[in-house]
Amino acid sequence: MNKAGTPSGGGAGSGPTASAAAAAAQKQRALLQRLDNDISNIVDSFSVLVSVSRVNEPPVRNSQEAFLMEIRASKLVQSADSLLKLVSELKQTAIFSGFASLNENVDHRIQAFDQEAETSDKLLERIGEEAATSLKELESHYYSSVARNFVHE
Repeated sequence: MNKAGTPSGGGAGSGPTASAAAAAAQKQRALLQRLDNDISNIVDSFSVLVSVSRVNEPPVRNSQEAFLMEIRASKLVQSADSLLKLVSELKQTAIFSGFASLNENVDHRIQAFDQEAETSDKLLERIGEEAATSLKELESHYYSSVARNFVHE
């Protein structure tokens, strides 16, 4: 019996549910980082496209700016495509995994097991007290009985 009131043998911080939660958190961080990178790439590419889109007199400068615009437009399209893939991946995760309901179910089960452990601890404590009381009664009967005197004589 654990004196601290928590169930022994591991708790909410160990086991397969903890590793699944850690993997989910890691995946969420990776997806958020991808999202930030893609959005910053889109914003950077768009701002460069707008700044380069001025019409200048020298034809060489125009061809350089046109080439830079093509590169930035390509990068903008790649970032947008990456965002679309990210959205698709998030939809698949939401459909197939259901992390929120899974985590809610795990938390519910942990609470149920904690309550069961608390009930078991109280029951064991009550049984121990009853056993101690019964043992004291038996000892008093034994030491006060006549049969005890015959055994030692």
